[in-house]
Formats: sequence, C-alpha cells, structure tokens
Amino acid sequence: MFAHWSASWPVLIGYALVAPWHLAGLFRLRLRAVRAGDAGPAAGVRPAELRREAALFQLGLLLVVLALVSPVGYWSGVYIWVRALQTLLVAVVGPGLMVLGAPWLAFRQFWRPGGGDVAADRVTAVPFWVSRPVMAVVAFNVIFVGWQLPYLFDLAKVNSAVALAEHASLVAAGLLLWLQLISSGPITAPRSPMRRVVLLVWTVGVSTVLGMVLVFGSSVLYPAYANSAHHVMTVLDDQQLSGAVLWMGMLPPLITAAVALLSQWLNDEESADLSAGLTRLTRTRRGGWPSRPVIR
Repeated sequence: MFAHWSASWPVLIGYALVAPWHLAGLFRLRLRAVRAGDAGPAAGVRPAELRREAALFQLGLLLVVLALVSPVGYWSGVYIWVRALQTLLVAVVGPGLMVLGAPWLAFRQFWRPGGGDVAADRVTAVPFWVSRPVMAVVAFNVIFVGWQLPYLFDLAKVNSAVALAEHASLVAAGLLLWLQLISSGPITAPRSPMRRVVLLVWTVGVSTVLGMVLVFGSSVLYPAYANSAHHVMTVLDDQQLSGAVLWMGMLPPLITAAVALLSQWLNDEESADLSAGLTRLTRTRRGGWPSRPVIR
C-alpha cells in the first residue's frame, strides 16, 4: 500500500512556492511586531498564537499535498474508495486546517513589508468573495458533487490536466466553505453562529444524499475503474464503499465545526443576557412615591 509515490510536478511546485511564502511572511510579521514594540496582547500578535496558526496552515497544506503525491494519490486511480478519501482530504480536511491557520496576514506581509501598524492589520475585514455565504456554500456543493458525476469522475482518472483542475477547484471551494463557517483573522465570518450552522447542515445534507446514492446504488457508475485490482472487491462494492467514505467521512469535521458554532452562540447569548441584566441594575429608576412631601 505504501510502495507507490507519484511525482505530480504542478503540485510539488505549488507547495514549494506557497509554503516558503507563508513562512517568510510570518517571519516578517513577527519581526515587524517586535521592532514596533507592539507584540503584546493589545496588538493581537502573540508568539504562541503565531506558532499555532503557522503549524495549522502548514499541516493543512502538507495534508493536501500528501493526498495527491503519496500512495493515496496512486491508489486513488485504482480504488474508488481511496479516491473518495483523497477528495475529503483535498476539499474538506486540508482547507479547514489552512483556514484555521489564518495565513492571510503572513501572505500580505511578504509583499508589503513594513509600514502601518500590526494592530491595525487585525481589524475585521470581509472580502467580497466571503461576503456571500449562501453563494459560497452552493458553489462548494456544486463543485463537490459535480466532480462525482460519472463522466467527469472517469475523465479525471485518465486525464492529468482534468485531475489537476479537479483538485485545484476542490481546494478553492473548500477554503471558501470554511471561511463561511469560522473566522480566520483578519477575515471574520459574515453571519451569526446559528446562520452558519444552517449552512453547515445544508452541506451535510448534500453529502449525505450523495453518499446514499453511491451506497445503495445497484449499477456501476464508474466503469473506468473496472481493472484487474478488483478481483476480491467488485467495482460495485468499491463504489458503495466510496459512498460510505464520503457519507461518514464528512461528518467528523463538520460536526466539530457545528459544536464550536453552537458553543459560540451560547456564549454570545449568555453575554447578551448578562449585559442586559447589568443595564437593568444600573438604570436609574423613578420611584412611585415622591422623595419628599409635596404641598398640593
């Protein structure tokens, strides 16, 4: 299983460009904060936070690369269920970690070293490609399901250019999806926690329907995978197992996000109730009786 590694040069070149770019920008960001003397909590730039974000982004990026050039990439052309696993890593797990890593300031700092205030860079910003959450979630689901259509699925297996387009679009769609669900400094998710939960449930529903179609289907949808490797497991069995991978594999990261969003919503509600209670306590009330006698 681990004897095959594929050398996808576009993927390796992309990794060789993006990973150093992020690390160089992160180094400049940290150095700029130290020189400005604003590396404290007030500036929002903490060394531990920067290290955590850097590790998360680099882990997500590496996960996407390994899903394409490791034995997972090779066996995804042999077994349908391995390709389903690859799709989850490329479209959901990897982009989720990259968004948690919040690399945007580091990328910008690499091209715009110096100048400005580090704290000012941490202001809330909503780019136009994040401010349309419904459209972004619809785009993700269309791209995710579209590449599972038999014609495109089989074409990506035999055509490396189509496969590269598939993987690039899945990564981009995954980043766009996660930016609707979680804040990634300085980009803040544009909707309330409960509305984001609705978008998340919508995505879970689409992946569930897709998984059920593959699991309970009785005909082979991907004839390009009819190869000699399926002497123990038939192509139909492989296809049904891939549906289970897509169905169940989508749940852990999205359920984790849902729990985090619900916790945030409860904290916001408690803060609002506490603020309202303090306001009522500190509000000056006019008594029902005058404080001193009044001659009528």
